[in-house]
Amino acid sequence: MLEIKNLHIQISKKEILKGINLKFEKGKIYALMGPNGSGKSTLAKIIMGDPEYKITKGKIFFNGEDITNLNPNQRAKKGIFLSFQNPSEIEGVTISNFLRIALNNQKNKKISVLDFHKLLKEKLKLLKMPENFSERYLNQNFSGGEKKKSEILQLSVLNPKAAILDETDSGLDIDALKTISSGVNALMNKEKIIIVITHYKRILEYLKPDKLFVMMNGKIVLEGGRELVNQLEKKGYGWIEKD
Repeated sequence: MLEIKNLHIQISKKEILKGINLKFEKGKIYALMGPNGSGKSTLAKIIMGDPEYKITKGKIFFNGEDITNLNPNQRAKKGIFLSFQNPSEIEGVTISNFLRIALNNQKNKKISVLDFHKLLKEKLKLLKMPENFSERYLNQNFSGGEKKKSEILQLSVLNPKAAILDETDSGLDIDALKTISSGVNALMNKEKIIIVITHYKRILEYLKPDKLFVMMNGKIVLEGGRELVNQLEKKGYGWIEKD
């Protein structure tokens, strides 16, 4: 469903990604791990179409279509979603209005206000969030945990085909982590892809990835099953460099 072929990326003439080859299949959850500065977030932004990065070589395919040169809006309409590490605060725009406009644009048709609020109420209940949460301005004065919940609420409402979660678990207490993981698992089905970028084992205990990729210095250096998480937890990344 999502394929990356020999991808090379530069920013300010510095090569960040150095020949990434990855395939993500429908109905599976993937984890992407690696030390800070290894290129994980860069890869996420490139899949979403961030124009700050220059693709010097390689292609990105989604459902068999070459999307390498599409802008972020076009990719979003095709069903790709990115949850940011540090979402922007937007004063004066409520979460409810933001999501209704985003959903209408994604589907290229207007959902009635009544139907939208019914959908939003269902998703808020699923994520154990109060109904008045959606009337707050987008991410303004939110705690770290509230920002993460806001991102997962967006994910649930927009219901994308491929979701990339960039360190969604950072700064969450155990209850918030369980709630967010439950929301992600409820979204998952055999037609979707979830890609989780993380430094920690604990979110993967709830999301249970089918496959794990390790990135270092702009390259995929190791891949394996869920058991690889325990090795990384115990041994870190140094042993991979030695091997």
